[in-house]
Amino acid sequence: MNTIVKTGVILGVLCEIWSYLYVAAGWHRSPATLNLFWVVLLIQLFVLIWGLRQTAAEGRGYGGQLVAGTLMSIVGGILILIGSYVCQTIVFPNYGREVAAMQEQAMRAAGRSEAEIQQLMAMAAKTTAPIVSSAMGCIGTVITGFVMSLIIGAFVRAKKA
Repeated sequence: MNTIVKTGVILGVLCEIWSYLYVAAGWHRSPATLNLFWVVLLIQLFVLIWGLRQTAAEGRGYGGQLVAGTLMSIVGGILILIGSYVCQTIVFPNYGREVAAMQEQAMRAAGRSEAEIQQLMAMAAKTTAPIVSSAMGCIGTVITGFVMSLIIGAFVRAKKA
């Protein structure tokens, strides 16, 4: 299997494994553990470093590494899109409602007015639909992968002779 595709598949699978564990553990229901979700960025960082080391050994310079890392993230992002949608619609169909309930509770604890809470919850509802949320995960993976590849590629690339 091509290094870029293989690395992208590993990225998508590892991020989805973490996401499923995160939801299964119920960490999405508490403001105290909500930020554990962002472990996916560390997963992406380490997978991209691993993958870009391989593509550097194949002779890719900086531009090639930027393209390779972005393509790896696109492959991973597509798998994340699919896995996230399945997670939110089939495996954990109450996920969206549970996140919304936690957010509403956190706003009340912060002392926000009922009108303000309702307004913010109505705005949030537009982005928490499973397909929108899943698409945002895919897009976020591609954007962070591009940015990470800009940085990693400066250090992990084939050296000119």
